Amino acid sequence: MNPILFESPAVFTIRAPFPEVKRQATTTLQLNLGYLCNQKCHHCHVAAGPMRTEIMSGETIDAIFGFLNKSQIRQIDLTGGAPEMNPHFRSLVERARSLGVRVTDRCNLTVLGLPEQRTLPEFLARHQVEITASLPCYQKDNVDGQRGEGVFEASIQALQTLNLLGYGREGSGLILNLVYNPSGPVLPPPQKELEEQYREELRKNNGIVFNQLFVVTNMPIRRFRDQLTRMGQLKPYLELLRNSFLEDNMEKLMCRNLISVDWEGFCYDCDFNQMLDLPLGAGRGRRIHISELEALRENGAPVRTADHCFGCTAGQGSSCGGALSTMRGEADA
Repeated sequence: MNPILFESPAVFTIRAPFPEVKRQATTTLQLNLGYLCNQKCHHCHVAAGPMRTEIMSGETIDAIFGFLNKSQIRQIDLTGGAPEMNPHFRSLVERARSLGVRVTDRCNLTVLGLPEQRTLPEFLARHQVEITASLPCYQKDNVDGQRGEGVFEASIQALQTLNLLGYGREGSGLILNLVYNPSGPVLPPPQKELEEQYREELRKNNGIVFNQLFVVTNMPIRRFRDQLTRMGQLKPYLELLRNSFLEDNMEKLMCRNLISVDWEGFCYDCDFNQMLDLPLGAGRGRRIHISELEALRENGAPVRTADHCFGCTAGQGSSCGGALSTMRGEADA
């Protein structure tokens, strides 16, 4: 399948805008519990780190549950920073599970090794929290180069602990997915083939099993954008994303069915828009708080788009659930 090229006689001229996107029924509420993190990764579009002080409060969490109780949404996706470092993380999980809400924890793995989090793996297993864990490679040098010295070893130890609890093992009901992202200004390789490599290498070298591998495209936002600028690669990377646009990916964009909520409770069409302070398209330019979201007409409302959206439609596509092509049952070469 050939990409739709955005032709121009000038190499880096701004060309056709991103196509219009309309929301469908919301199925997932993605909650950014704060930008505090025990890591400071080079590619982080949130610019999270140990010195960040933005943390979602108990009052904001109450407002979120006020919305959940009135909605049909039964899936929440917890992200950050390191969402587990929010002091309300465990009570939020318990509260959601008591309502029958499915919970996904986007975990950097190394947080599980912090002394104050020593009981966290058992807590996650007890409440059947689905774990989507960052592991940008199965090789030490690549991981440590992107995420910091010692991160690979700590990540492997965390994965082994999760496997002992049943995570990633067939029939356990405990889902463990891994996330790959490139280390530079390139598109990720085909998800299916890379997943097979991950399975073989992690099983052979570390005895680790998992359910799925998600490959995601690095978005030209915050730290990764700064890195591209320093390398002189920002314009070529933006050009790559545009020229790799595939129209078939439009139907599976995560922003159609997801609402992202920031640490203060304000709503966005996706986590990337949140970082760029682009309010929920349904608000027509006005910042909408979760406490007033129920009054909006979501289905059919416009999604706020910009040039970074080409990162989600490039090649095999990209979302929080991995390559969009796999959601159609296809594998783009």
